[in-house]
Amino acid sequence: MKVALVHDYLSQDGGAERVLQAFRDIYPEAPIFVLFHDKKKLPQFVTSDIRQSFISKMPFGKTKYQWYLPWMPLATERHNLHDFDLVLSSTSAFAKGILTRPETLHISYCHSPTRYLWTDTHEYIHDLKYNRFIKAFLPRLIHKLRLWDRASVDRVDHFIANSDTVRHRIQKYYRRKSDIVYPPVDTHLFSRSTKIQNYFISGGRFVPYKRFDLVIQAFNRLGWPLKLFGDGPELARLKKFAKPNIQFIGRVTDERKIQLIRDAKAFIHPQVEDLGITPIESMASGRPVIAYGVGGVTETVIPGVTGLFFDRQDWESLVDVLLSFDTHTWDSALIQAHASKFSANRFKEQIRTYIQKRYSTFLQEMQQCRLDVR
Repeated sequence: MKVALVHDYLSQDGGAERVLQAFRDIYPEAPIFVLFHDKKKLPQFVTSDIRQSFISKMPFGKTKYQWYLPWMPLATERHNLHDFDLVLSSTSAFAKGILTRPETLHISYCHSPTRYLWTDTHEYIHDLKYNRFIKAFLPRLIHKLRLWDRASVDRVDHFIANSDTVRHRIQKYYRRKSDIVYPPVDTHLFSRSTKIQNYFISGGRFVPYKRFDLVIQAFNRLGWPLKLFGDGPELARLKKFAKPNIQFIGRVTDERKIQLIRDAKAFIHPQVEDLGITPIESMASGRPVIAYGVGGVTETVIPGVTGLFFDRQDWESLVDVLLSFDTHTWDSALIQAHASKFSANRFKEQIRTYIQKRYSTFLQEMQQCRLDVR
């Protein structure tokens, strides 16, 4: 079986790229088709057989790739996948729109239906730092991309969703059924602390929808120690109204992040995510999660056992939960054991089993079609 992997583009290291790495581990000989690859930001893929689209050769194609948004559907369709028996795509945007032969099985692992086309269109246009002329043009472009995105769904034989939250979105926007396989987390890298320190931890990319502002508002009022790791466009604004009990650590290495999470009292997760990798990493360290109880986190955190939920996305609701946090007794070994259900090894095993089953059925159906023609 000749396999190809397809990914939207390689420009940042996130959960989707971890899924692609796991696919590469399963199929190390498979080439990876992408719109472009920024080798400086993702050097871990340098040794792979990366096949890039024409966008990678355009001026600023890897640094100002947003300029080429109108050409991304065409660039995706120009990936030549005619020589492959199985195509496994990893996508939240374009990769599912590749063209394959009838004899090729296409399975698409969907991180989410494209956010700026479906769930977050108005917020996306509002938050872009472009002039009013470009913003006036954007709704027309997004409308055309939405039509292409919906049409591209019919090119996929089977969808895999990364959570039940995404499964519902796939059903709503694409009218397709999907199977759930939770994404891989390197839970084996995390360990429990022998001495929990007096601080809470939160972090990630500082962008508006992550709602770190409400975490800062809550800890401003409580005066408790809080550490925030990460970087992003919201950093300067957040620093302006944070009190001295809140420490901004900046970007951290994986090793540093592991240590910060392991020694904290709990991890704060104020945003709505499709799943949420960092809360699982916190639980892999035996530390409970305090999260806004909407989205993928409701599938990974067990209230009262591995964490607590606050029910409104505001600082008052978070404070209420924080004040009751110390009244709970947390079993760090039980929390860590729960997180192992989301390990990278388990993900690979589930993907292998899923593909073997689907490909076997696909071959049987192809054989039956040939017999019917005769």
